[in-house]
Amino acid sequence: MRSGLTEFAQKYAVKSAHFTGIGDARSARLGFFEYSRKMFKVIPVDEPCEVTALTGNITMMDGKPVAHAHVNVSDANGIVHGGHLLEMTIGPTLEVFVTVEPTQLNKKKDPKYDAAVIDPSMER
Repeated sequence: MRSGLTEFAQKYAVKSAHFTGIGDARSARLGFFEYSRKMFKVIPVDEPCEVTALTGNITMMDGKPVAHAHVNVSDANGIVHGGHLLEMTIGPTLEVFVTVEPTQLNKKKDPKYDAAVIDPSMER
């Protein structure tokens, strides 16, 4: 899913955008960032699920577009799992709406957290 959004941004020269989506997925891997370890705790959802909310942005980092997304998915019992979208195998009805922004946003790596963050001083 994230790789598809990144490919979309590369193909259409999107340098800054936000997106939302709903639909379904066959499986997902979500993440919860653990500051003490500077890495994600992985939350696997290894079953078909409903994508009840997908939101994120596309920004530039090191001269290339990158997608950052968070998602909520619900299992067959209506239990919702949410977090940073690490990976998702989408189903046939995922609908994603991308809105391109006029101002380019750039990210850089924050060494304190070993994470990419938007840097307003690099605005173009």
